[in-house]
Amino acid sequence: MQKLTDLMSRDVKVISPDTSIRDAANEMREGDFGMLPVGENDRMIGAITDRDIAIRAIAAGKDGSTKVREVMSEGIFWVYEDQSIDDAAKMMSERQVRRLPVVDRNKRLVGIVALGDFAVESSEIRPAAEALSEISKPS
Repeated sequence: MQKLTDLMSRDVKVISPDTSIRDAANEMREGDFGMLPVGENDRMIGAITDRDIAIRAIAAGKDGSTKVREVMSEGIFWVYEDQSIDDAAKMMSERQVRRLPVVDRNKRLVGIVALGDFAVESSEIRPAAEALSEISKPS
C-alpha cells in the first residue's frame, strides 16, 4: 500500500493571512499552485485557493490589496503523510476538495497532495478515481 509521502508534492509554501490577495495570486502563479495553506503563529488556520480569490474577492468587487484573511476558507482539513492514498481520496471526496495539506505526526506541514497526483500512480487509479468521482458532483 502506497503512502501519501510517495506521491505528495514537498514544494509547499505557507502564506500569512495578512498578505494581499494580489501577492497570494502571484505566489500561486509562480509556483503553479491552486491552493496555499494560510499560517499564523506556527499553525495552519485555513487555506486560500484560486477559486477563493476569483469568487470571494474579485467577483465581490474587492481589489488586489484585500487581505487573504478576508477571503480564505477557514478551518483546514489535512491528512498524515503515513496515511494511504485511499484515505486521502476518501477525505477529498467527503470534503469536496481537490487538494489537501499533508502533515507529519507532529502536525508539521510536509507537503500537499492534489487530485492530479493520483493519476500519476497507475496502480492506484481505480480506487482513487472511484472515491474522487464524488468531488465533481454538485452538492
